[in-house]
Formats: sequence, C-alpha cells, structure tokens
Amino acid sequence: MDIQVPTTILDGTVLSILSKEDTYGYIITKTVQEKLNVSESTMYPVLRRLKKNNYLTNYDEPFEGRIRRYYHVTETGLEHLAEIRSAWADFDTAVSSLLEEG
Repeated sequence: MDIQVPTTILDGTVLSILSKEDTYGYIITKTVQEKLNVSESTMYPVLRRLKKNNYLTNYDEPFEGRIRRYYHVTETGLEHLAEIRSAWADFDTAVSSLLEEG
C-alpha cells in the first residue's frame, strides 16, 4: 500500500535536499524517488511552486552542450524548512503514538 505524500512533505524534502547544495531537477527527483514513491511529473510543479513562493531561486549552467537549471534555496526557504521540520516532528510523534501496537 502506498501512502500519498502530502504537498508540505514534498516541499520539505526538496528544501532539505537544496539546503545541502544547489542541484538540478533530475537529481532532486531521483533523490526523492530513492525514498518515496513519487513521479517525475509530480516534482517539477513542486519546484515551480517553491520558486513562485520565493523559497527557491534558479540559475542556468552549461553542461555538455546543454543548459541545466540549478535550484538554490533562499533564506526564506530555509525558514520555511525549519517550520516544516518542526511541524513534521509533532505530526510524526502523534501518528506514531496512535499506530503503536498494544
């Protein structure tokens, strides 16, 4: 059974990945897909939304004759990530206590 990943969690995963280093959409998608069952078509709207909300900026770099679009988390994005992490900790504790056996 797959559990649908909420938008806020997707936002948090992307911001967390980018808090470590700037990277491009394909790497972000593959990193998330290593842990969560999400499609590539799900991730690009997440990146656009985060950029629209000023949590990310982007810049282009040439690579082997093509252009790669790299994403960079902003200070506002880091603040949002901290909020998501805090909310997740509370949510995780609550759900875990409800799902525990016995």
